[in-house]
Amino acid sequence: KISAKIYEGTTIGPNCKVAGEVSNVVFFGFSNKSHEGFLGNSVIGEWCNLGADTNNSNLKNTYDYVKLWDYSKQKFCSTDLQFCGLIMGDHSKSGINTMFNTGTVVGVSANVFGSGFLRNFIPSFSWGGFSGFSTYKLPKVFDVVKKVFARRGYDFGQLDKDILSHVYDMTKRYRKG
Repeated sequence: KISAKIYEGTTIGPNCKVAGEVSNVVFFGFSNKSHEGFLGNSVIGEWCNLGADTNNSNLKNTYDYVKLWDYSKQKFCSTDLQFCGLIMGDHSKSGINTMFNTGTVVGVSANVFGSGFLRNFIPSFSWGGFSGFSTYKLPKVFDVVKKVFARRGYDFGQLDKDILSHVYDMTKRYRKG
């Protein structure tokens, strides 16, 4: 969009809308960051939407290496990187003024919002923010994805449902409730 500040190392996939300030970010297809806010050293999956003035930190105040949630080791592990921002899974969304800490991992189909910095690992199919999370139930996920796809002229088919259902089942252990 006009007046976007897009710095080197940024890749914008097909059918994305990008505004604000982005530096060294990979946007996979159909994802939007249509408003102001900073996003740096990040990877944004397909069909994501970042609300107005969503920001992330990509450098710790201590200048230490950034730790990320490692699914294979079931814990946070060092990246050996000084700059590392947000890693966001497909179909995830953030509300207006959402703030992501350095090295935050957001799973698939999470809906995050509210004031204050969020924790650094938000499981797939989580709904909430600083005050806590609940499970984003599959029927509602399917309803939203169907509407999002329709806006872009795509059908939400059985294969899409099967993929999301499989990820939902695989990630249950990370969610409470």
